Amino acid sequence: MPSNPESVLKDLEGNKFAPIYFLQGEEPYFIDKITDFIENNALPPQDRGFNQTIVYGKDTSMEAILTHAKRFPMMAERQVVLVKEAQYVQDLSKEKGIQQLISYIQNPLPSTILVFAYKYKLLDGRKALAKELDKKAVLVKSDKIQEYKLGPYIDKYVQSKGFTIEARACQVLAESIGNNMEVLTNEIDKMLINFDEPVQIDSSHIQRYIGISKDYNNFELTKSLSYKDVRNANTIIRYFAQNPKAHPLIPLLYLLYTHFTRLLLLKTNQNLGERELAGLLKVNPYFIKEYITAGKNYPLGKIIDIIGYLREADLRSKGVTANNMEESQILKELIFKILH
Repeated sequence: MPSNPESVLKDLEGNKFAPIYFLQGEEPYFIDKITDFIENNALPPQDRGFNQTIVYGKDTSMEAILTHAKRFPMMAERQVVLVKEAQYVQDLSKEKGIQQLISYIQNPLPSTILVFAYKYKLLDGRKALAKELDKKAVLVKSDKIQEYKLGPYIDKYVQSKGFTIEARACQVLAESIGNNMEVLTNEIDKMLINFDEPVQIDSSHIQRYIGISKDYNNFELTKSLSYKDVRNANTIIRYFAQNPKAHPLIPLLYLLYTHFTRLLLLKTNQNLGERELAGLLKVNPYFIKEYITAGKNYPLGKIIDIIGYLREADLRSKGVTANNMEESQILKELIFKILH
């Protein structure tokens, strides 16, 4: 079974290196993080000139990669061979190249750390190469973090930096930035360097250092809709209309669709307790009271209608039956239909 990126990073931080790493999957952030760690830490700086080789998939072959891997280190304990953009190594889709790699996996040179950074794709787990990697190498699967897991991930990431963060602030970041992990972690890191000592991050810090308004953001809009706060919802969408590049419509529609499909699930499971509901809806228990209130504010039939309105708005945002409507007009009409 493929390894979790975080467990592999933990081993690397403990100076536990393996002869072969094959890093694959949709999320490039974790692949880059592991590759960069090995590049910057497996060898001391003075050994890298002779003993660290970096090649790129488009410019190399399996035979060349394995020639590097089979070389002994020069005046050092080990050498590192990094294959970046490995998804472009043509031999990985050809029988000869696959067999060459399998042969090396079965008998790797212990003094070599060979790393394949195979982004945006997965090997076929049913085939010999993936099976051999899983048995005898470190095979990593780097998945996109699902939206409902972003809040806990942000909390854990901030804690790893020696800080804490409020649940509301986590939600603001998750719903405003989404699951582009490179952008998300970069924004958090840029914020944290402003503090000389650990603090608890709240929405005012996010507004000051990242530029996401603590009052006018996706999280506050869904909250206003939950509580049927017509005035605040309209204030927020007017703010969005003035800043369209910072508040694109399509990600917001996805967020609203998720919100109201959760309400649909809640309406059909009202016999459950708060903790069970939070697990079912895949939300932080801190926010479950909001969903319960929203469930009281929206009858089942209205929720079904709203999901239809969202699909209609999605089509309009893509130019279908839009009649040249701007995104702000589509959103204004959608919010009116939801609230009335």
